[in-house]
Amino acid sequence: MKLIVGILIVTICVFGGFMLSGGQLLALYHPPELIIIGGGALGAFVVANPPQVIKAVLTGLPKLFGGAKYNKQSYMDLLALMYDLFAKARKEGLMALENDIEEPQQSEIFKKYPKVLADHHVLDFITDYMRLMVGGSMNPFELENLMDLELEIHHHEAMLPGDSVSTVSDGLPGFGIVAAVMGVVITMASVGEPPEVLGAKIAAALVGTFLGILLAYGFVGPMASALKHRAEEESKFLGCIKVCIMATLNGYTPQIAVEFGRKALPSTVRPGFVELEEHVKKK
Repeated sequence: MKLIVGILIVTICVFGGFMLSGGQLLALYHPPELIIIGGGALGAFVVANPPQVIKAVLTGLPKLFGGAKYNKQSYMDLLALMYDLFAKARKEGLMALENDIEEPQQSEIFKKYPKVLADHHVLDFITDYMRLMVGGSMNPFELENLMDLELEIHHHEAMLPGDSVSTVSDGLPGFGIVAAVMGVVITMASVGEPPEVLGAKIAAALVGTFLGILLAYGFVGPMASALKHRAEEESKFLGCIKVCIMATLNGYTPQIAVEFGRKALPSTVRPGFVELEEHVKKK
């Protein structure tokens, strides 16, 4: 919704201001310019990126039209899930979690949190490290280093779609100049035409520069930033899981381990202590 509002604001303000200044929208309608700019940018994007990044961009852009992937409720459910897992391990022993982490889809604990269960990245992160805890073959320092390494790799991969779209945004003004130069070439080839014909051709050439800059800074660039913010959100979500697990490995009770995770959350999504406690008890 936020993306749609932003696009509408840019479109209305730019083209509305143009019309208020006495301009005609049809003067900006030049499909060949769009083909040159859009096709050139698309081709460069395909050349520069591997298939997995292209696929990630194509699947990630439509998701920007929805809300944030992780909100306050998502974090509260995550912390409640971690509490349930830690409490069961503390009461019945780590081996009691074996069935839950090997078949989370059948686990009564995981079934209470369908959003976490549906997020395969988060689910894999939780079950993989809980499995290592159950195995008991790693000390906390080794496990923390392994977590940091995986989080670093995951963050790098998650940022690639946003970085690739940002590169396209940086190149759009250049393709706009290409379209403008080609328009000037056409104009110079028609130098014997009447002034009104030459004026229309020069205007068409300038539209290429205008469209390249508008697409770069009004649409594609902001979308690249939105993709990066979405990647950051997922990294923070996984980081919260890491903090909870490390607190448990260091001997803290489930209540305190979850509190460690709560304090690691951004202020915009962090629940209060009593609020989280009530949510955990309710679950």
